[in-house]
Amino acid sequence: MRNKTRILVEGALAVAMTVAFSYIRLWRMPQGGSVTLENVPLLIFALRHGLKYGVGAGFVAGIIQLTLGGYVVHPVQALLDYPLAFAALGLAAFVRKPLWGGLTLGTISRLFCHVLSGVIFFGSYAPEGTNVWLYSIIYNGSYMVPNLILGIFVTYLVWGRLSRIGQ
Repeated sequence: MRNKTRILVEGALAVAMTVAFSYIRLWRMPQGGSVTLENVPLLIFALRHGLKYGVGAGFVAGIIQLTLGGYVVHPVQALLDYPLAFAALGLAAFVRKPLWGGLTLGTISRLFCHVLSGVIFFGSYAPEGTNVWLYSIIYNGSYMVPNLILGIFVTYLVWGRLSRIGQ
């Protein structure tokens, strides 16, 4: 019981930090998306506690992000860009070593959700004659790749200290 309480509290902290970090933007894209540290708490949480907890915390963080001002054009788009995208970060738990492997898997999984949303709902923003898949990959990758690089850097900075705290 004590371990589950600890995981619940750590998950709540990861969700809260994710939401807080989403407001500290290093770069903001014109049609949504930004370079932030919001992925880091959820990725670390998933790596520490596994798939089920990581996906669950990500889903909750996505719902909160959506509730606090998400951009919605369609209910399916809202689902793809918020709860499913953040839940996808939990897939980092599949690759715990090397650390960067899990971080990359989680971030690419989130990127996939945004790319799919972009193709389905925002393809009209693509310049005339441009493949919508390519446009969505380039647009969403332009902020998710820096998020990945930043996330790897920050996670490696704090991972050693977190490992000593225990599971």
